[in-house]
Amino acid sequence: MKEMFIDYSYIVYVLPAVLFAMWTSAHVNSTFRRYSTQYSMRNVTGYDAARRVLDANGLYHVRIERVNGSLTDHYDPRSNVIRLSDSVYSQTSTAAIGVAAHEAGHAIQYAQHYIPIRLRNAIIPITNLGSKLAMPLILIGLLFAGTGSSMGMLAYVGVACFGFSTLFQLFTLPTEFDASRRAIRAIETCGILSSDEIYGSKKVLTAAALTYVAALAVSLMQLLRLLNIVNRRNNN
Repeated sequence: MKEMFIDYSYIVYVLPAVLFAMWTSAHVNSTFRRYSTQYSMRNVTGYDAARRVLDANGLYHVRIERVNGSLTDHYDPRSNVIRLSDSVYSQTSTAAIGVAAHEAGHAIQYAQHYIPIRLRNAIIPITNLGSKLAMPLILIGLLFAGTGSSMGMLAYVGVACFGFSTLFQLFTLPTEFDASRRAIRAIETCGILSSDEIYGSKKVLTAAALTYVAALAVSLMQLLRLLNIVNRRNNN
C-alpha cells in the first residue's frame, strides 16, 4: 500500500495558527451573542451610537446605511458610508453599540489621516498583485531549483510577493485596535452607555480584535512555511 503523503510543514507551521483563528472566530460570535442580550438603559441603537460618534467629531457628511447579515459591518471610505448589519443597526445592545462605534472609529481615522491606515491602503495594489503572482512564481522556482540555473531564485521572489499580504495584515492590526480604542473613548465621552454597560462593548471589541491577531498569525506562519520549503529545495 502506498504511504499517504503528509505535509508536516503545514502541521508544524500553519495548523496551530489556523486552529487559533477558528477559536477566535467562534469566540467573537459567542461574545457578541452574549452581550446582544445586554441592552442600553438609554435605549440607544447602533445607528444612534455611530451617528453620535461621527457628529461629535464633525463628520456630519458620513452616511450610515443598513446592510443584510450579521457582523457584516464596515466603513466604506470610497463612498464615505458606514454600513451596519441587521444585528447592529437598530439594536440597543451593548454589543451592537460597541460594533457601531468601532466603525465610526474607522471613519475618524480616515478623516484624521491616521498613518497605519494610510500605509495599509498604499500597499493594497501591491498586495493584490503579489497574491496573484506568489504561488506561480514559487512553483516555477521550485520546479527549476535543481537545474543549477538562477530560475530557482524565482521561488524567493514568490515568497517576497506573498510577504506583502503579511505586511497588509501587520498594518491592519494597529488600525483595528485604534478604532476600538476610539470607540470606547467616544462611548464614554458622549455618554452613550453607563460605566457598567461599557464592559459589554469592551468584551465584544476585544474578541473582535483577536480575529485580526489570528489573521496575522496565519499569514506569518504561511510565509515562514513557504520560506522553509524554498530553502530546503534550493539547498538540495
